[in-house]
Amino acid sequence: MTTPRPCIALTLGDPAGIGPELVARLLAERGTADQAAIVVVGDPWLWQEGQRIAGTRLELPEIDDMEQAREHSTPTLLPLHTLDRDQAEYGQVSPVCGASVLKVLAHCLDAANDGHIDAICFAPLNKLAMKQGGLKHEDELHFLAEYLGVTTDVCEFNTLGNLWTSRISSHVPLAEAARHVTHERIMSATRLIHEALIASGLEHPKIAVAALNPHAGEGGTCGREEIDIIAPAVEACVGAGYPAQGPFPADTLFRRARDGEFDGVVTMYHDQGQIALKLLGFERGVTVQGGLPIPVTTPAHGTAFDIAGQGKANVQAIRHAFDIACRMGRHRLENG
Repeated sequence: MTTPRPCIALTLGDPAGIGPELVARLLAERGTADQAAIVVVGDPWLWQEGQRIAGTRLELPEIDDMEQAREHSTPTLLPLHTLDRDQAEYGQVSPVCGASVLKVLAHCLDAANDGHIDAICFAPLNKLAMKQGGLKHEDELHFLAEYLGVTTDVCEFNTLGNLWTSRISSHVPLAEAARHVTHERIMSATRLIHEALIASGLEHPKIAVAALNPHAGEGGTCGREEIDIIAPAVEACVGAGYPAQGPFPADTLFRRARDGEFDGVVTMYHDQGQIALKLLGFERGVTVQGGLPIPVTTPAHGTAFDIAGQGKANVQAIRHAFDIACRMGRHRLENG
């Protein structure tokens, strides 16, 4: 029996950034439309502007409701008026653009709650614009979680090819990062990345846990978090059915992961994993919002205001984000 194609909501991102042209290039690529029932959500003028910049010509049939998207064999457009053309200026942080992003995301989340879509892939957003436009959360992940009624732990995953990372704290000052190193957070981040890797197609993921201190604490002479907190948490993860190893010194761990020894790495703070992945392949990185009832992916890079509207944006990251959304959306369909 053939599994139905997943239905993916694809958004255009911040109107002042590179998102519209990325979506236009992605949909123009051979094979994209074969992977899923795709519905682009947003302002029709913004979709056409993205095509103009990208130099593509693709007519998308308009639909009136998200539930119609599955009925089409080719990508569709769900028109949603959020702002006028003269309200967005390329490369500028704007509250009206931030409010536009929030309105589009909310519409997609409503469709997810109603069972009309199986995953969301959103083009790059700008957190400052979103906060100016009404975002009350520290980032979009916590907005998504609250909107979907999630009360359990959530976590951002950053991916590059076959390598995924999770972290026990996210957008917090570095001075506060050490106090977030707790047994519960390490277990949660390990569980979430284990489940996400399985949903992305890995049957038996191999997961490593990073140390917090230089040289993994040097036996307690350079910090005791590894002895008192991290190692016991790793042991508890194994006992709970989430095979993990560590803690390993972070300065050598990513070389081992790059060479295929591990599929996932649990990091202790934001930049510990972000610097490594962005150095290995900034233009290909993907962020996956973990712990939500529906897969949500996006390029790991930002809105690139410095090149917005110039036709220079690299499509690789959004292509990978879309591929992951399709794989995880298909897994969701197959497993209810």
